[in-house]
Amino acid sequence: MDLVARAREYAINAHKRIDHRRKYSGQPYTVHLAAVARRVAAVTDDPVTLAAAWLHDTVEDTPATFHDIEQTFGAEVARLVEQLTDVSRPGDGNRAARKALDREHLARAEPRAQTVKLADLIDNARDICRHDPRFARLYLDEMAALLEVLKLGDPALMAEARNILDECRKRLAGKPLADEPPPPPRPPERHDHLMRLFTESFTAQDIAEPLRSFDASHDSADLRAVMDTHGLPLIGLREAGAITGYVRRSELEDASGPPPLRQFRTGQRLPADASLSEVIHVLTIHQYAFVTALGDVIGVVSREEINKPVVRMWLFGIVTFIEMEVTEMIRERYPEGGWEASLSRGRLEKARALLAERQRRGHACDLLDCLQFSDKGQILLEDPVTLRYLGFDSKGAARQVLKELESLRNHLAHAQDIVTHDWAPIVRLTRRLEESLSLRRAPLDSE
Repeated sequence: MDLVARAREYAINAHKRIDHRRKYSGQPYTVHLAAVARRVAAVTDDPVTLAAAWLHDTVEDTPATFHDIEQTFGAEVARLVEQLTDVSRPGDGNRAARKALDREHLARAEPRAQTVKLADLIDNARDICRHDPRFARLYLDEMAALLEVLKLGDPALMAEARNILDECRKRLAGKPLADEPPPPPRPPERHDHLMRLFTESFTAQDIAEPLRSFDASHDSADLRAVMDTHGLPLIGLREAGAITGYVRRSELEDASGPPPLRQFRTGQRLPADASLSEVIHVLTIHQYAFVTALGDVIGVVSREEINKPVVRMWLFGIVTFIEMEVTEMIRERYPEGGWEASLSRGRLEKARALLAERQRRGHACDLLDCLQFSDKGQILLEDPVTLRYLGFDSKGAARQVLKELESLRNHLAHAQDIVTHDWAPIVRLTRRLEESLSLRRAPLDSE
């Protein structure tokens, strides 16, 4: 099987495994990948570029890392995919600040990567302008700024992108905002202190493992023996007294002489006080995140550390926090208890039995407090206002997230391996946490 066919199969399977779908249409995400690859194929037959077109979102949206792409398709394809992957992190500021960082990253990309990005922009612009006119106004401004730095991309795709930009702007100019659904309101402030707890109290240094390091001049065989003795998957390599890179045990199998130093990639290092959301963001695209203190690398985090008790407690707290917010939203939406019509008689009877028992014990609660999380989810699925409040465009999207949250909570409660079973939901959960933070900061920190 040739390179492009292997990339197509890999990308399709990676996105299919997490049931990744287009936001507005609900179509399998591979529809977008195929559209991008088709546009790129119209302007080049370079197999590396075509492979990158299929893989351009794989690292950002699926459990695959740059290391996985490099191991499977080689350094050249991995380099293009890395250039096409956003470098901004949740802690880098509001949307405008993050987009500026990503734009600078793309401005340094080689022509082949910029060509793929142009095809990506064309397909996304068509989809967003058709389904979400309000967000499209912001997206088109961001697209215009990107086109200014993608000048090394294919000229034909650049012309098509500019035409799409102009067409969408003309179409939106004739559609008043009053005809569009309003954006979701800012979440209530009463739980802001709990939100700060989840975002500030747990940090990278709480889960990092010490990084053993050796001078880069050491012989590979000696380093291999040390790593085997202590069961180390990687070690840091020092130059002039400072850790400047690392080497994996697998890379020393047949090496002799000085070890092959692998330098840290952009965004792979985090300060010790970085949030766990930022750690998970890095581990979404890299096999390892390296933790720094005073600018020097001192520790390392892999996905295995996400199974640690600290992270499990943090994730369980986030799921609980989300349930609290859903409960409050239902209470505000149905002050007279009108939500009961959304549930079956059996579910209501179980809730009433639990309410009676809690009241017998003197607990202060009402019927809504006695519902299971799945019951509360069923209520929001039936209410388009609540769905909009939570940022969902359809029942299907909300149902998928609720299913993932219940699965994650069950795995957390039963000490199962959440990295193997729930990595994609964990990534989406932390992203939603950051999106919620953005909404809370919106009056002071405009997106």
